[in-house]
Amino acid sequence: MNLLSVREAQERILQKIRPVGQTHVPLDQAARRVLAQDIRADADLPLFDNSSMDGFAVRAADTSASRATLRVVADIAAGASPKRSLAPGEAARIMTGAPLPAGADTVIPVEETDFTERGSGVPAPAQVTISRKVEAGENVRPRGSDVRAGQAALAKHHQLRPQDLGLLAMLGAANVPVFEIPRVALLSSGDELLPVEAPLTEGKIHDSNSYALAAQIEEAGAQALNLGVAADERAAVENLLDRAAESSAGMIVSSAGVSVGAFDFVKEVVESKGSLNFWRVNMRPGKPLAFGEYRGIPFIGLPGNPVSAFVTFEVFARPAIEKLSGLEPRPRRRTTVRLAEAIESDGRESYLRAVVQEDGTARLAGHQGSGNMFSLVQANALLIIPAGVKSRPAGLEVEAWLV
Repeated sequence: MNLLSVREAQERILQKIRPVGQTHVPLDQAARRVLAQDIRADADLPLFDNSSMDGFAVRAADTSASRATLRVVADIAAGASPKRSLAPGEAARIMTGAPLPAGADTVIPVEETDFTERGSGVPAPAQVTISRKVEAGENVRPRGSDVRAGQAALAKHHQLRPQDLGLLAMLGAANVPVFEIPRVALLSSGDELLPVEAPLTEGKIHDSNSYALAAQIEEAGAQALNLGVAADERAAVENLLDRAAESSAGMIVSSAGVSVGAFDFVKEVVESKGSLNFWRVNMRPGKPLAFGEYRGIPFIGLPGNPVSAFVTFEVFARPAIEKLSGLEPRPRRRTTVRLAEAIESDGRESYLRAVVQEDGTARLAGHQGSGNMFSLVQANALLIIPAGVKSRPAGLEVEAWLV
């Protein structure tokens, strides 16, 4: 079987993924959720012309002289509704955010007047003197200057940030339409895997993928359903996959058991109750990668080696989970770094652990074996070496993901 390119494998996976269902959540629970509908403004923001300063609302025409003394006829606090219009020669003391009275077209800051009593509870003066010409519109926030009624404020598939919640609150959106948080069933396989609390014995290793992958799933915006480790027996693998299918999961992710070993049963079990779209990709680390469906649920089978599992999750599973969550596909942002040393690859598209310095130079982070997790911990980037390339000299620029 020919090896799929990384891009084709990504495209095949994303073509099969559909977002989960929709729900409504209270605004205070909507952070990082993904909008399931466009949000349009029901009204102008702000709803009325208001002052951006503590000062005096005036008519700009009254300040055409070098010095103008105006009669103060109103005192307008934020939240008040002014009842009186300003006639020529009149002003109103006004607080930040308060509506402009009819007739006023500008605000002069209190610091630019002769009114020096500014403490709490001080009443407005009977008159105020302004010593400069004021232009119409100064220090006024016009109605609709932020958002117009009917305007699309936030788009479907947008992941909500703190500033978005602030805007939704201003729009009066007490309940927000969002996609449900997907559940991703996670399982590993292998007789060699021990719980982390068990002492190591010859031939055994601690199960690390369950912890790293569960954290990656949660970080991608889904809920991880960790089903544990299946023994290297067909029945044990089938039991965990059936539990995954019955757990209301939107996706199943496994690690190990998808290679060509005599005790690798995952592919066989998946095909018995589903299908495989592909199972080998032209990349390093992570060639044995499987994708298909099990009992109608998308299935991604990652390699068992810890670094391979981590990297292939980032390349394939994370975009799939993001789409499952309702996010639009968004390519991973890449940066360009300069090699501080020559590097070699085997011709597959490679994702090499590296440390990128502040000056933009990069060195490999330790041994690149797919079981060497410490080098991944040390790394802050993955250097991307294209398929077909077997070496890169020092000083050459290459693309990288910062991690």
